[in-house]
Amino acid sequence: MEFAVCSVSAAAVRREARHESEMVNQLLFGDFVGILEYGKDGWAFIEGLVDKYKGWIRSAQLEIVDHATVDYENKWLLCSNGISDCIETNTGLIHVPFGANLPGIKNGKAKMGTLSYSYSGEYLADRSKQLGSVAVLTSILARWINAPYLWGGRTMLGVDCSGFTQIVFKVIGIDLLRDASEQAMQGQAVDFLQQASCGDLAFFDDSEGRIYHVGVLLNNHQIIHASGCVRIDAIDNAGIINKSSGERTHRLRIVKRYF
Repeated sequence: MEFAVCSVSAAAVRREARHESEMVNQLLFGDFVGILEYGKDGWAFIEGLVDKYKGWIRSAQLEIVDHATVDYENKWLLCSNGISDCIETNTGLIHVPFGANLPGIKNGKAKMGTLSYSYSGEYLADRSKQLGSVAVLTSILARWINAPYLWGGRTMLGVDCSGFTQIVFKVIGIDLLRDASEQAMQGQAVDFLQQASCGDLAFFDDSEGRIYHVGVLLNNHQIIHASGCVRIDAIDNAGIINKSSGERTHRLRIVKRYF
């Protein structure tokens, strides 16, 4: 299998190899993938090396790398205080979003394939040192308030419910799968909402029992989740209650713990 890394700020991953197709995910700068096949007209069918998520992407948004370059652990992450920060590459400036990988960076410089870059801002040198830190998690969650909802999105300029949980957990050293239904298969079940702690994930299902929504519990009665925008709402044993309207919006299925 050929390996590659996302070389742009954020790249749309689509269900089919055409621009009109649904965006099911985004790759962020520094995300490593395996290329499963090349399609027509500049498309590549890829699989994320960490979350195994598959889809079609424009091959021009990837940089081919050898296997020795691949960082499976996502050790180095951009964690600036803003929505994004700039890195300097041999092709010019790139605005890189919060939580993106900075593969191989050392003394502010790195090289991936033919792409060289430098960055002097804030980043995590080893995210494993943040493993399960509630203090780090709560400070990160606050930055996302009012980020708009975008199906398939993973940045503060547009994020969906499971993209939100995936990125914020990534920064505290925990790799989640991409979709809510997949994330619900990870972690350990919490028997009762009253036993939930900050950082547990709550999952919600539809009338047919399919899990389709997820959010991060702040405690056993508040949840932060992406619904319209990233927001804080109330939660009880039955589900989410919209803080503004008082309407019950999501039906609680299960609570899971990951650290």
